Amino acid sequence: MLLWVGLGNPEPGMARNRHNIGFMALDVIAMCHGFSPWRQRFKGLVAEGTVGGQKILALKPMTYMNSSGESVQAAAAFFKLPPEAITAFHDDLDLAPGKMRVKKGGGAAGHNGLRSMDRMLGSQDYWRVRLGIGHPGDKDRVLGYVLGDFGKDDRDWLIALLDAMAEAAPLLATDKIPDFMSKVALLTQDSL
Repeated sequence: MLLWVGLGNPEPGMARNRHNIGFMALDVIAMCHGFSPWRQRFKGLVAEGTVGGQKILALKPMTYMNSSGESVQAAAAFFKLPPEAITAFHDDLDLAPGKMRVKKGGGAAGHNGLRSMDRMLGSQDYWRVRLGIGHPGDKDRVLGYVLGDFGKDDRDWLIALLDAMAEAAPLLATDKIPDFMSKVALLTQDSL
């Protein structure tokens, strides 16, 4: 079993925030691959499904971003999953809007959701799907930017990115990371 975690904030008014792109990614993957309905468990919402022949538990922590690790740790401990079986989908200021990168391990780069996961899992050796949202240009504007909603100008690339990730998800599930990144890049090249 693999644990795919979308990072975001649970407030209904925050659903369209840039910081919630991790939730959005899991919603589209779950919908496209026929996952079970979302239900409450592990201080979050979970849905189960199969992608690329792999059983996936999708988790959206409802603890707010700064405490996401509590939900992730509870699910990982229950299923006895090592960090390598966990993938976090999260927003990334350092990537241009619509760009995506995947890496294993590394620092939190100021992301409070990742920082919480690192602390609660006692490890940084989980996978990260970094979803580019761009940078507002000034570090003093970052908080308002990530907690702001995507705009009309973001619609095309955002939908293309989420749909491409859902289509390419079997490659991610079967550990074909370079192929997953290439397919998403190919499917989104006309939207950027």
